[in-house]
Amino acid sequence: MRKPAGGARLSFIRPMEPELVEQPPDGDGWSHEIKFDGYRTQAIKDADGIRFFTKNGFDWTAKYRPLAVEAAGIEAESFIFEGETIVTNEAGLSDFHALRSAITRRPLELYLVAFDLLHLNGHDLRDMPLQDRREILQALIPAGGHIQFSEALPGAGGAVYHLACEAGLEGIVSKRLDSVYRSGSTMNWRKIKCYVEKEMDIIGVQREPGKPAMVLMADKGRYMGGAFIPFRADKRQALWDRVQGKTGAPPPKGLAKQKAEWLKPGLVGRVRFLKGEKLRHASLKDFRETDEPVSDV
Repeated sequence: MRKPAGGARLSFIRPMEPELVEQPPDGDGWSHEIKFDGYRTQAIKDADGIRFFTKNGFDWTAKYRPLAVEAAGIEAESFIFEGETIVTNEAGLSDFHALRSAITRRPLELYLVAFDLLHLNGHDLRDMPLQDRREILQALIPAGGHIQFSEALPGAGGAVYHLACEAGLEGIVSKRLDSVYRSGSTMNWRKIKCYVEKEMDIIGVQREPGKPAMVLMADKGRYMGGAFIPFRADKRQALWDRVQGKTGAPPPKGLAKQKAEWLKPGLVGRVRFLKGEKLRHASLKDFRETDEPVSDV
């Protein structure tokens, strides 16, 4: 462990960031945590007090004031720990879409879920294995507050991922138990996000030169966003043929400024997207007329 001069002011450390992958890793050398849907946060305590930083190093202590007050009560002379600032919905799940308004209007509802410890009482812990850093962190965080420890989920990666998706979580983060902390992107930490597939109405298309084509989707009359079209040339042309017979509809309410060709009802698409209230990282998997049978593909 590296030890700086006593009483030194601690500086923001650029985060270690997991790579996005499709499947969780196998083996016993990994831990698996919930991927919370919030803002990455670094909490620092030293002789100058408490400071909270965003992922990009902006000081948001004032925005997170209730959490900063709680962090000041943690029994340590100095620390740097990382976590995710979240707000939860009625189901107890982290709700990214409600987070910004909670920060500005309801900061007492914020939680900070701590998952790694980089510095403690003058000692730099980044060369320690993750498993040891987290054991120290767990002992450091008092129970019952709005700053909580991110518990590892028991079981193999595949089973943990399946259960997380079934529970409506955003996904999981898998980390090598022996990994040291190094700023930047790394395959020693991996994030695996949960996707769902659902049929929605195709209400418009965007086909601008130099940009990927997209379909615009609505679910029970509610605009959900856009999905990319990954089809090969023949299937893409079949889609455009269907679209051509439905163009000319007026823009839906609130979407008049969006550059799109709006479609008359009757075209449905099956979309794969990250779990959430709106389409994110969405792609069109198939399409059909509403009077056609559902595909088994």
